[in-house]
Amino acid sequence: MASSFNQLKQGRKSDFDKLAKAVEKLNEKQGGGGADTRFWQPGVDQAGNGFAVIRFLPAPAGEDNPFVRVFSHGFKGPGGWFIENCPTTLNEKCPACEENTKLWNSGVDSNKKIVSERKRKLNFISNIYVVRDPSNPSNEGKVFLFKYGKKIYDKINNAMYPEFEDEKAVNPFDMWEGADFKLKIRKVEGYRNYDKSEFDSAAPLLDDDGKLEKIWQSEHSLASFTERKEFKGYEELSARLAKSLGHAAPMTRAIEEEAEEEAPVYRPKAAPAKQEKEAWNSDDEAFTPSDSEDDLPNFFKKLAEE
Repeated sequence: MASSFNQLKQGRKSDFDKLAKAVEKLNEKQGGGGADTRFWQPGVDQAGNGFAVIRFLPAPAGEDNPFVRVFSHGFKGPGGWFIENCPTTLNEKCPACEENTKLWNSGVDSNKKIVSERKRKLNFISNIYVVRDPSNPSNEGKVFLFKYGKKIYDKINNAMYPEFEDEKAVNPFDMWEGADFKLKIRKVEGYRNYDKSEFDSAAPLLDDDGKLEKIWQSEHSLASFTERKEFKGYEELSARLAKSLGHAAPMTRAIEEEAEEEAPVYRPKAAPAKQEKEAWNSDDEAFTPSDSEDDLPNFFKKLAEE
């Protein structure tokens, strides 16, 4: 981790290798924001279209990675809402995921529909510098946190590991040799779509190291989003889940043994991969059974360990 700006600049080559290893480590494991003014939200017009230019920033001072990965649940049951961080983020058991596993493996279509509404959601959080924001120009030149899903993550992965040999690999989090990200939002079939988003050519964020240092020092902590205190314990989550689902008593670990044999999180076995995607891919930000950690692309197969 860099403790001074000079270390950040001089060590960015080795940091690229660390970043790749970190992604790999994340994938080997099982697997926040809200109305927080630290978070930047892209604006869209009445048609659901939007455009902005942002720059992903390196890891904050004293931290190892330029992003964190978090899972969460958000659904309304007969007894009310269940909106909680998912402990699989910390490689711990989650009663909601276990219940989803049980329902999905029942093979009953109506149960699978319920699971699709209760699935855990995958998000990443990074620090960004807003280069251009036509919908809110006052954001330009400022540092924010940005929460994004797998679609944008895939764009980062493709920049670091280009498909063709004539394309140069770029570390999007590098302030000197990274690239601006042109965020292009469309509304497709009722959901936000980021397919047309792309990285620009590699270039320094700014030509003034003094200004770059101030930007780096303005970054927000990312490690705080995966601190244990941000996640409720299993028993408390079970009680909250039972209330949301309208159960008289808290959920128990009745399916714990089954879940351990199959996986700590819901992962369908009976349905072919094609059917899984058709059943689950209801929006481009959702984590689906077919998007398991083992299936994530190279970028997450290659972020970390010292």
